[in-house]
Amino acid sequence: MRRDVRNGAGSCAGGPRDGSGGRFASERGSPHAGAISGWMRMLKRPARSMPPSDGPATYVIGDIHGCLQPLQWLLQKIAPQPDDEVVFIGDYIDRGPQSREVVDHVLGLPYRCVFLLGNHEKMLLDFLDGTDEGLYLANGGASTLKSYGGDFSTLPAAHLSFFRSLRLMYETDGYLFVHAGIRPLIPLQDQMVDDLVWIRHEFFQFIGRFPKPIVFGHTPLRQVLLSEDRIGIDTGCVYGGKLTCLKLPEREIIQVPGWRG
Repeated sequence: MRRDVRNGAGSCAGGPRDGSGGRFASERGSPHAGAISGWMRMLKRPARSMPPSDGPATYVIGDIHGCLQPLQWLLQKIAPQPDDEVVFIGDYIDRGPQSREVVDHVLGLPYRCVFLLGNHEKMLLDFLDGTDEGLYLANGGASTLKSYGGDFSTLPAAHLSFFRSLRLMYETDGYLFVHAGIRPLIPLQDQMVDDLVWIRHEFFQFIGRFPKPIVFGHTPLRQVLLSEDRIGIDTGCVYGGKLTCLKLPEREIIQVPGWRG
C-alpha cells in the first residue's frame, strides 16, 4: 500500500523560518551544528542493511537546487527500470544556476516518479502569491529568477502546475518520505506544512523512535545519515558536496559529485 498526504502546498499555517543555509549543517559555525552533531552521535549506530531485492527498486534523490549536470549524472548512474520508482525529496530549485532546466528535465523523465514539496518550492509559491517576497529572494530565489530570464511572468504553465502539484509527504508500507521531517508525536494528518518543509531541531532531537523510517533532505550533511528510523540524504550538492540517491529496500547509497560553481 502506498499513501500520500496532500494538505495543499498553497495553504500554510505560520511557523518558523530558517534562512541560514550556505553551509553544511555539520560544519563548525553553522547555527544547526551543535544540535545536529549531537543528534548524529546519538544515532551513530548504523542501520541494518537489507539484502538485495529481486523486485522493483525505489530510488530516493536528495536536494538538487538547480544543479542539472549532477542530476543527469546520477540518473544515468542509477538507470531506473520501468517497474522502479523514483522519489524526489524536494528542493529542485534555487541557489544553483539551472533551476528552470532542472524542472524541464524532471518533467520529461520517463520513470514512475513521486515529487515532494521542498521549502524552496514553498517559498516560490508564496512569492508568486505576493507573500514573503524578501525571504525567497534572500534564500537563493534570485538564481531561479535569473534562470527564468529575470521575470517570473515567463514561468511556463507546466512549471507552475508542477510546483502546485508537489506532494507534502509520501508513505509506503516500509518508509515515510518528507522533505524536512515531521513534528514528533503528532499524527501525520495533523502535521503542519511549515514543519514538513522547514523543521530541524524538534525532529533531530527527538529521543524516541519513529514508527517507521523517515527519509528526508533539507539539512545538508557531509555524509548520509543512515540510522534505524531517520535517513538524511541532503549531502550539499549545491555547496560542492554530493548529490545522493538512496536505493531501497537495500539502503544502498549512490552518489555523484555536486556542483562546482
